[in-house]
Amino acid sequence: MELPEECWESIFSFLEHHRYFEPLSLVCKRFLSISNHLRRTLTVTGATLESLPNLLLRFPNLTTIVFRDFHGNLDSVLSLISQSGLRLKSLDVSSHKCFPLLGLKHVASKMKNLIELNCSNIGSLKDSDLIEIGNCFPSLQVIDISYPDHGSGFSPNGSLDSKSFSGLITDYGILGLASSLKSLRKIDLSGNTFITDQALVILSSNCLFLSEIGIRDCDFITQNGIALAIRKSDNLKSIFMNGIGIPSIDACFLDSFAYARSLSELDLSNSFISDELLCLVAEANVPLQKLVLSRCFCFTFDGIYFLLSKYPSLTYLDLEGATFLNDESMIELSKFLCNLTFINLSSCSKLTNSTLFYLMGNCPLLTIINMDRTNLGVEPFSPEIVVNPRVKALRLGWNNNMNDECLKMVSYVCPNLEALNVTYCPGITEEGLLQILKNCLQVRCLEISKCQGVKNLELHFELPKLEVLQAEGLAIDDETLASIGKRCGRLSRLNLEGCLNVTARGVEGVIVNCKVLKEMNLRWCNNVSLDIVAWMVLSRPSLRKVTLPCVSVPSANQKDFFLRHGCLVCQG
Repeated sequence: MELPEECWESIFSFLEHHRYFEPLSLVCKRFLSISNHLRRTLTVTGATLESLPNLLLRFPNLTTIVFRDFHGNLDSVLSLISQSGLRLKSLDVSSHKCFPLLGLKHVASKMKNLIELNCSNIGSLKDSDLIEIGNCFPSLQVIDISYPDHGSGFSPNGSLDSKSFSGLITDYGILGLASSLKSLRKIDLSGNTFITDQALVILSSNCLFLSEIGIRDCDFITQNGIALAIRKSDNLKSIFMNGIGIPSIDACFLDSFAYARSLSELDLSNSFISDELLCLVAEANVPLQKLVLSRCFCFTFDGIYFLLSKYPSLTYLDLEGATFLNDESMIELSKFLCNLTFINLSSCSKLTNSTLFYLMGNCPLLTIINMDRTNLGVEPFSPEIVVNPRVKALRLGWNNNMNDECLKMVSYVCPNLEALNVTYCPGITEEGLLQILKNCLQVRCLEISKCQGVKNLELHFELPKLEVLQAEGLAIDDETLASIGKRCGRLSRLNLEGCLNVTARGVEGVIVNCKVLKEMNLRWCNNVSLDIVAWMVLSRPSLRKVTLPCVSVPSANQKDFFLRHGCLVCQG
């Protein structure tokens, strides 16, 4: 009995990422049609430009288009997209050298449903551009205009260059934008160093649904302006800022949290905060779910203990750089972390194995733990080790004392681990890594760059889930690389930068066996010559980006040839 189309669509929709549609689309024409109609996001790069018209026809239900590593004429491509008949909701044109005003006008004339626009890190973004955005897309709910790139507008001594400088974002541009975007809910203003408190007053007065504001590195926004925004924005749920408390914390800022009735996410990174501030946040009784105090100073264990005791429903906690924390204090804090799903304790240099395994045993919902640059590998293991099947990702890099015994214990405690980062851990060897790969069958991303103890990672068992391998600077050779190619059939990204023993023979083994390989980095692999690149691109059609060894310099004609075959070839 054949399943109806709706049933197959329902089944396919359980796949968490569209990359899993590709093998399904090869099964039959029916699956190809279903997967094409379910695809919602398309990333446009230089390598996909030539096939873009066909892709727009192939995926008729796209709602999100993202530009990455794209250096062509953005205006003309946006004009092409505007003619596609798509009902776009989200568009990302970030990190482009020029603001694509003409192209966005074409999009606005055809696509009335756009609600999200990312213009972060755009070259020379200015007030008049913001006014045009407001006029073109009055239904926008989310906009990112953070960190505009005005590098070309400044002379070498740091002063403004009147010849090449085209303008800045000021309060005037924010006024023009806010006046048109009555439905605005989220805005990131970070890195716009010339806006002032007035910009926050304008937004809170004009955008009554505003729920998220980002104001990192906005030098002329003061604590008074932030306090006014918190008081006047009844729907404010998330605010992220930095540099608070220099030189001191104002009373108006402290008092403002009593008015933040909807606040669920608070980010005070790189600030000089105090226990008094933490206590006021605790007593405000807001529905706090996410707290980021990364690289903050001047608060103590007492302040964070009191705050966490008031918010046992917290799901996200970032205490990076809280050097006063030790194993005993973390055991005390963990009493209030039963609902935590994410924790970052990187650069808390007194924390050891005890904290890592205690958290995994006593915080049953934890899925992501970051403990880079701590002191893992020092303390012996507790006999009361508890398996936590929910842990999916561990970042444990830059731990000099990290050893194979710790990795073996991780492989036992985290059977469903999907991502492991142990970059710059010189004490681990292939013995510990192989134990992880044998016991954690769901591993999709493994980052082992600069692990000097890893000499030979030859595999004798299948790794059907591994998709990303970061192996920069390892002493692996062609035999090891060939075994990786044979055992990791789903590998899509491979970083071999600085693997000096790798030659063309090892690369061939990966290209032949990894049928969905998209990116390969061969920078500083100087035993691999440019001659093999054409064979790589033609033999593996899935390749989208290859970074060459530094001694290899492709000609313009060669780059164009590779690009026509869908692969961006970069000089190392």
